[in-house]
Amino acid sequence: MEKEKFQISIKGLDEKIICEEDEALLTALEKQGFAKIPVGCRKGGCGICKIKILEGEFKIGKMSIKHVSLAERKMNFSLACKTFPKSDLRLEIFKKNNKVITIRA
Repeated sequence: MEKEKFQISIKGLDEKIICEEDEALLTALEKQGFAKIPVGCRKGGCGICKIKILEGEFKIGKMSIKHVSLAERKMNFSLACKTFPKSDLRLEIFKKNNKVITIRA
């Protein structure tokens, strides 16, 4: 059976990537050559790949509460390395200090 695939769009960019239902967003971004997201440990412990889901459904894996608090999780903040789509998603990428990354085309 083929895995379900979802379109992922990033605020401020026209391009979209494809992410499979059981694939971490960070993995899909890296596989498709998306270089604008900061990458760290890839295991949910460093907080470097912090994102905010603006639209869509997703599930999250285990990640450090130090980098994404429970209050932030309720506001759809997550780490790309521990975020798995359940629908098409629109997201925003952040730097580790929580400032929005400015993306210039």
